[in-house]
Amino acid sequence: MDVLDLTRLQFAVVTIYHYFFVPLSISLAGAAAGLQLTWMRTGQEKYLHLTKFVGKLLIVTFAVGVVTGLVQEFQFGLGWSNFARFYGDVFGPTLAIEGMLAFFLEATFLALWYFGWDRLPRKLHAATIVIVAVGTVLSAFIILAANSFMQNPVAYSLDPVTGRARLDSFGELLLNKVNLAAFPHTLAGACMVGGSLLLGIAIWRRRSDAGFAPLARLGAWMTVTGGALTALTGDHLGKVITEVQPMKMAAAESLYETTTGAPFSIFAIGDISGGKPFFSIELPWLLSILAKGSPGAEVQGIDDLQAQYAAQFGPGSYVPMIPVAFWTFRLMIGIGMLAMAAAALYLWTTRKGRELDESRRWSRLFLRFLPLIPLLPTAANSLGWIFTETARQPWLAFGISRVADGISPGLTSGEVLASLLAFTAVYGIVAVVWLRLVRHLSRQPLAPPPVEAAAEQTAVPVY
Repeated sequence: MDVLDLTRLQFAVVTIYHYFFVPLSISLAGAAAGLQLTWMRTGQEKYLHLTKFVGKLLIVTFAVGVVTGLVQEFQFGLGWSNFARFYGDVFGPTLAIEGMLAFFLEATFLALWYFGWDRLPRKLHAATIVIVAVGTVLSAFIILAANSFMQNPVAYSLDPVTGRARLDSFGELLLNKVNLAAFPHTLAGACMVGGSLLLGIAIWRRRSDAGFAPLARLGAWMTVTGGALTALTGDHLGKVITEVQPMKMAAAESLYETTTGAPFSIFAIGDISGGKPFFSIELPWLLSILAKGSPGAEVQGIDDLQAQYAAQFGPGSYVPMIPVAFWTFRLMIGIGMLAMAAAALYLWTTRKGRELDESRRWSRLFLRFLPLIPLLPTAANSLGWIFTETARQPWLAFGISRVADGISPGLTSGEVLASLLAFTAVYGIVAVVWLRLVRHLSRQPLAPPPVEAAAEQTAVPVY
């Protein structure tokens, strides 16, 4: 692998790993805020215990997300300084604001929430976790604006003196059509990831602690709702992407010839990189519907787009890695649907207070599967980002900057490989620590022991 390939691999490893924790932080913050408000409204102690448990999961996840986010920004400057130098005036405000939201607003109010039990007035204490939840959403919106610029560059012009890109309108950058479509899609996916984690933990602990039962249904509802919203927002995002990056949608289907009423392949066996699979299961007109909302719409093919881009941008290949785009797109959809179906099945089989009959073999297998369900939305989210970023190739910022032009000058393969191995080793340690902490927290009883409970009853709350 040359320097470019290694630098791309490094960025992929760092970014995907960081993104494991981003949707969890968003969804766990929202869940903790919702549970605390529910406790305040109903007065039921079970919601108080669940609030504290979910909040502890949030703190652990948020801390790891901050660490991995710092590494991501560090290696962005390390490996992609040419891109940062040229487009820094555009990216700078988004990264600065997102950093202030994450490191100052969210961290500060999360600390106030954790240490503020029985110290802050009740409503003020609840407001701290609500602010954290709102902060995570705003942080996601801001950083997605930076990524959306790479998908659809807007709100910039080239300085006639320095030749660098400069930001013309921060508001226009935030209101990029890709950002407005990607933001709700990202939040819906985050809801699935956090919900599946709560569902998996609750099913794992259901026998030893009955207090986890409400958490299981909350997690299942979050997974189902997030899955439905992911599908709806993904449909809109696909149409926007087709408008600004038609090559990406063509690559998703390995569609080489421009086609009216283009079908969508659910599964294919054979050569999809220029050839024709010898076996495929196709749904007629579906790609045209996904791309443009009409079964009779024309979808541009890879060959026509390649000729168009070569004439517009100069000689070279503008075709991304077709097998990666083709399969990540399908796996993303399929795995997400599987997670949603499993959560919906759990809700149906446990409706009206029912319990799964463990004397039946399928019930036992289902209950053994559910603790692993967090892996599904996490994988679907990661595959979605892999599709989004790799199917944009060879562009770093679509239509204006190629990937090969963005890496730092003077890098050697040895330097990139050494840093890649170092990041991977550190991330491996962080992953083990996070998993052990989550397992430790999940093993603790939700309700405090009787002695602690009695002590809490005698304490005078400062509300």
